[in-house]
Amino acid sequence: MASIGQIVSPTSGNDALSRARSRAALVPDCLVEAKRIANTVIAGWHGRRKRGIGENFWQFRPYTEGESLSRIDWRRSARDDHTYIRDHEWEAAHTIWLWADMSPSMMYKSTYGHASKEGRALVLMLALAEILARSGERIGCPGVMEPVSSRNAAERLAAALTHTPLEGGLPQTAMIRGWSDIVLIGDFLDDADSVMGRIGPLARRGLRGHVVEVADPAEEIFPYSGRTEFTDPENGSKLVAGRAENLREDYRRAYLARRENLGQSLRQLGWTFVSHRTDRLASEALVAVHMYLSGMPAKATFGGQP
Repeated sequence: MASIGQIVSPTSGNDALSRARSRAALVPDCLVEAKRIANTVIAGWHGRRKRGIGENFWQFRPYTEGESLSRIDWRRSARDDHTYIRDHEWEAAHTIWLWADMSPSMMYKSTYGHASKEGRALVLMLALAEILARSGERIGCPGVMEPVSSRNAAERLAAALTHTPLEGGLPQTAMIRGWSDIVLIGDFLDDADSVMGRIGPLARRGLRGHVVEVADPAEEIFPYSGRTEFTDPENGSKLVAGRAENLREDYRRAYLARRENLGQSLRQLGWTFVSHRTDRLASEALVAVHMYLSGMPAKATFGGQP
């Protein structure tokens, strides 16, 4: 049968610079796409809003005994028989670290997906930087860019990525201090225990985490049939199946069980989990993560099959 997908061979020392330049060339296009997606999502949103110290109005709420009388809004209270407090919006900037896994498996793209996993991960990371920067948050990328509070944080992150390309696997986090959020974007194809073995220490340090699994549709639906050769993008090993369709049900069962186990383990740590397929709109995953970061409930999966 015709090839359904393509992979990039593991990078050797001789062509590592070429691969880095290719990825750097991809960043500007990803930034343009990220800004377009961010502009569609941000309409009607008001950042990571919550009550606290600030100058902007947040909401009216009923007065409770013991609160300062100076906070009562007498004009609003005069409209009915209740006494109301005028709350303001919390304006302290929060630090959010963004990371996209650039392992060789992320270079995969099938004929079923709209983009490679690599490209979609970069778009999601830059779009998040754009939205969060507009909300006044401090944006950083471990080993690539120190946290900055700037409306052009997405552009600054894109520029930093052209000079310091992202690596494969999870990032080094020794530079992260205090209570912060971290958003990890990748395919997380290792078994759940292996992934949790690396994420667990981050949670115990107080990091509040959000994991976005980016999957190609072919990885989930397993559309292969007949004699098919599979190549591991990480180590180049090959597997030839005489009748690939005979593997479909067992494969899908194992694949979805891995996802379910990972999501459940993350939620037990207090982290969030979003599953996103590259045949879906990037804005779906962006909305889900933004809701989690804003402290609002969201579905556990977007763009994947339950």
